[in-house]
Amino acid sequence: MDAIVFGNVTLDIISYPVNSVPRHESIAFEDVTVSPGGCGSNTAIGLATLGISTGIVARCGEDDSADLLFRYWQRVGVDTRFVQRTAAKPTGTSIGLIDDDFQPRFIHTSGANRLATAEILDPQALAQTGAKFFHIAGFFVLPNLFADVADKLAELRSVGISTSLDVVFNTRMDNPDLRAALWESLPHLDVFMANDHEALRLTNESDPVRAAAILQSRGAQSVIVKLGAAGCYALSEEFTGVVPALPVEVVDTTGAGDAFAAGFIAARLHGADFRVACQAGNQAGARVCTKLGAIAGWLD
Repeated sequence: MDAIVFGNVTLDIISYPVNSVPRHESIAFEDVTVSPGGCGSNTAIGLATLGISTGIVARCGEDDSADLLFRYWQRVGVDTRFVQRTAAKPTGTSIGLIDDDFQPRFIHTSGANRLATAEILDPQALAQTGAKFFHIAGFFVLPNLFADVADKLAELRSVGISTSLDVVFNTRMDNPDLRAALWESLPHLDVFMANDHEALRLTNESDPVRAAAILQSRGAQSVIVKLGAAGCYALSEEFTGVVPALPVEVVDTTGAGDAFAAGFIAARLHGADFRVACQAGNQAGARVCTKLGAIAGWLD
């Protein structure tokens, strides 16, 4: 394997358009997709589709939802040797409601993702796969990922594996234990990723450039702040500045951040410099925005 992704995995049910949900009335929508979801799965599928030999570390249930996830992973060639199934919890599920502005709102249950802790990471076993890059997808959507995660990242880097982390917004972002775990992890990251809303909330800043500088000052080697339709702002030794996005007809922004991570990592593994890798990330994010759901753009 060249890349390993650790993150949440879910069954996604994405509906469009849903602008409001009355309490005592039924509603109708025009389109729906049912597929694997979750930041970990989305990023791994993107990497595999881009030709990167990719493995995933995750927890899911012993249920039909997990069977569907495995079928998709096998279809694109994601290595599942580090996926653990459990009868104690169902596979996580997300119901996405996409409004007329193409913005998603999610009703979510973590399910077996609650069992995805740093304890299931074995840096030596991951190193034996030959992996060159390790990515944590959706730090704040893994409910119990905080104890020992910094130590695991440090050990991965010590054996020559590059590390990256994408936070992904969740109300747990204000959890003191998770915040502390994130700050402890930053010095062990080659690349830290967040969108502008997440970066500003983490730093109490109002400007993405200043927010990136604060995050780098906490130890991250490089910082990427994703700016949606404006592209991304990169802060690294190789390149600092805004990398514009590609103009596309947006259908759904679900999974765009995960796709960015996949495009960026794939480009770095192919030897691209930091700016070109950010361009590849923007291109991948634009790709998935043209289809309903987080992975349809990869599979078309």
